[in-house]
Amino acid sequence: QVRLVESGGGLVEPGGSLRLSCRASGSFYSISRWGWYRQVPGNERELVASITAGLSTNYADSVKGRFAISRDNTRSTVYLEMNSLKPEDTAVYYCNADVRDKRLIDFATWGQGTQVTVSW
Repeated sequence: QVRLVESGGGLVEPGGSLRLSCRASGSFYSISRWGWYRQVPGNERELVASITAGLSTNYADSVKGRFAISRDNTRSTVYLEMNSLKPEDTAVYYCNADVRDKRLIDFATWGQGTQVTVSW
């Protein structure tokens, strides 16, 4: 079983920065793709950023130039550096991983979410 645990959320003023982390624990062979998503009550969950095993990245237009995703395979961790935060970035942020277990079975799993609030 693989568990994802996010950390780093909180309250920040507009223009500020936060760094989210998500660490995978448990027994698995590899993680191919990591993604960060966010969700506001009443809205669908949306992709914020993703990174592949080959370090190709993809960003939502709304965060390009402000957010940066990175991964550390030695720590089974993905990061989301968020700069120039805006009130509209307020949401619950979830990490997602495409995992290959030791039986070489692929599946996707989610973290529990971490709240990010951008406000004065």
